[in-house]
Amino acid sequence: MDEYIFYPEKEERLDIYLAEKLGYTRSRIKSLVESGNVYYNGKAVKKSGQKLKGGEIKANVEEPVSVTAEPQNIPIEIVYEDKDIAVINKKQGMVTHPCAGTPDGTLVNALMFHIKDLSAINGVLRPGIVHRLDKDTSGLLVIAKNNAAHLSLAEQIEKKTAGRHYLALVCGNVKEDEGVIDAPIARSVRDRKKMAVDESGRRAVTHYYIKERFGDYTLAEFVLETGRTHQIRVHAKHINHPVVGDTVYGKKDSFGLSGQLLHAYKLILTHPSTGERMTFEVNLPDYFEKVLAQLRKRSN
Repeated sequence: MDEYIFYPEKEERLDIYLAEKLGYTRSRIKSLVESGNVYYNGKAVKKSGQKLKGGEIKANVEEPVSVTAEPQNIPIEIVYEDKDIAVINKKQGMVTHPCAGTPDGTLVNALMFHIKDLSAINGVLRPGIVHRLDKDTSGLLVIAKNNAAHLSLAEQIEKKTAGRHYLALVCGNVKEDEGVIDAPIARSVRDRKKMAVDESGRRAVTHYYIKERFGDYTLAEFVLETGRTHQIRVHAKHINHPVVGDTVYGKKDSFGLSGQLLHAYKLILTHPSTGERMTFEVNLPDYFEKVLAQLRKRSN
């Protein structure tokens, strides 16, 4: 039984909130509640439709016994490390943590080999994991090495005091130089593996700033105000400028890519122990730079 801790940021139904956070159906959340495995501000939840007003949620989840996390000697790029945190530059194609479809070869398996201590708050399958990146999204992730650091970092993300900045190449010419996409996101009713803009969903806010234009393509910086599943990819599709290489929310590209050109290049946070404001940045991956070089050459 693994324990998950969340900090809801606005008033909404508990089952909707946990379904989004855990990736479960609302019926499974209802079963968790009825079995006494969900607590809100220290008290067992009686109804899955209970309204949330901030505070703390704890959910005890029985993970499938067929999936375990074992250390594996997989190379990873550790950008920074101290006794409380580590910052990783995740490569494209790597899943963040084990799941039924990907039982090993994940970032967690690599972390367990390369880093001695990891927080236990998110259970045996997600040690140290405070936030995630999609499999084919590359870039910076902060890892918690103890529970106190984990709680601090999770709170910063929930309260929007941590900064998560991405660079993406999107299809088409985005007319505005900057803007805000404020559109709620929920799991798609047509395909439960996808997310979609839906008025019944949770509020999702993404800021964007145009960096470079190439006629048929635009390089943009995206800054997350909220952190919904697939948020940037869904919002980019919503404004009719899907991320290049994203075959789930866009279309097949002409560059021969293995995934979307979406890279978490900057991470800003407050150190859990020292209180120091820290900024980490990494360069774009070579395959991303190669596409930009092609577009620049074509534009000249």
